Amino acid sequence: MKGSVSFMGNEHPLKALVAAQKAGQHKGIYSVCSANEYVIEACIRRAAENEYVLVEATANQVNQFGGYTGMTPPDFRDFVFGIADRVGFPRERLILGGDHLGPLTWASEVEESAMAKSRDLIAAFVAAGFTKIHIDTSMHLGSDDKNVKLDTAVVARRGAELARVAEDTYARQGGAMPPVYVVGSEVPIPGGAQEAEDGVAVTRPEDFRETVATFENAFKSHDLGEAWKRVIAVVVQPGVEFGDEDICEYDPAAAKNLIAALGDYPNLIFEGHSTDYQTKDELRDMVTDHIGILKVGPALTFALREGIFALANIENALYCACERSNFIEVLEEAMLANPSNWKKHYHGDDTALAFKRKYSFSDRARYYLPDEKVQAALEKLISNLRAKKIPLSLLSQYMPMAYTKVREGKLKNDPVELMMERVGNCADEYLYATR
Repeated sequence: MKGSVSFMGNEHPLKALVAAQKAGQHKGIYSVCSANEYVIEACIRRAAENEYVLVEATANQVNQFGGYTGMTPPDFRDFVFGIADRVGFPRERLILGGDHLGPLTWASEVEESAMAKSRDLIAAFVAAGFTKIHIDTSMHLGSDDKNVKLDTAVVARRGAELARVAEDTYARQGGAMPPVYVVGSEVPIPGGAQEAEDGVAVTRPEDFRETVATFENAFKSHDLGEAWKRVIAVVVQPGVEFGDEDICEYDPAAAKNLIAALGDYPNLIFEGHSTDYQTKDELRDMVTDHIGILKVGPALTFALREGIFALANIENALYCACERSNFIEVLEEAMLANPSNWKKHYHGDDTALAFKRKYSFSDRARYYLPDEKVQAALEKLISNLRAKKIPLSLLSQYMPMAYTKVREGKLKNDPVELMMERVGNCADEYLYATR
């Protein structure tokens, strides 16, 4: 099919990852959950020879209606392929994933309409060649009683219905590799919590076991026995989360009972969501504990925003006010003009809100980077800094890690390279954890 992905060998690389973990190897992969071009390019560039890169699109970012990025699944596939082609990265080493595929975007609707759209959504992803499918039906729908915890059997039944669509779509479309699945019922919300409090509850081993048994029964009742063999991971809460200013650190001791329960399932590992901002050693501990898929999104765009802000400060030192891009101010104006992407997430007085719009770990600013005026300001910032070579003294002041690499001849003193290097710093921590 057009734009399809071909894999080396006869086994999906994520199935091979599970086998390696179960054989006692320290091996994992991190998932780039972003639709930002600079972020994706920076992460692809960081990949070593013969290493796979996993890039995922979330259902509210990319869907059959375009999502908030304006991209359908085929659009996103071609967008990522274009970046890979530009930097000379082989397409066969790209794994495309669909994240939170289900009624996330239509949760306010009744089950009939929400699930109908969800079926079209998952069909669109599979037809476009996405082979890592995270099915998320964990949310209440408009017809559910929100005062009652959603029954795992309902979550699993809805998930199996979507898996049935995925399998049927793959059977019609064909492709180099059938999809692998990630399921679960204790799924953290996309993009992190509004507040991160101490003592995030780790998934109980008995709840994990119930989830696996319930999903297996649901799959088999929908004639999905073969598809169940391609369920590679379960989303659990291992005790990590982040909010505006706080980070719940991974504690292996707190998760030990959950990790021990995984030993009874030879074909499953855990997928960790909201792993953003964990230290590299905490991330490595997670992989050691068979949380083999580490999802990261806001931390990558947070790093990009840090890089752009550092460049804006350099610009302020080099240009008079009338010649500057005023990127930071333009971004703030865009966020104030259209508060829908942050207003429900940030709380406090005007001073607190102004701080969070710029510096919150949840990084709602990422939704405004595609804004036309913000993009124009970024382009002017890049143009200004290319017109005047960035002095090493300013690079040392505002981007000290990049300064060292420039001095060593390992990094070009160019604004685009410098902002992507900041993203690469974040990616390096995940690569340390997963290799």
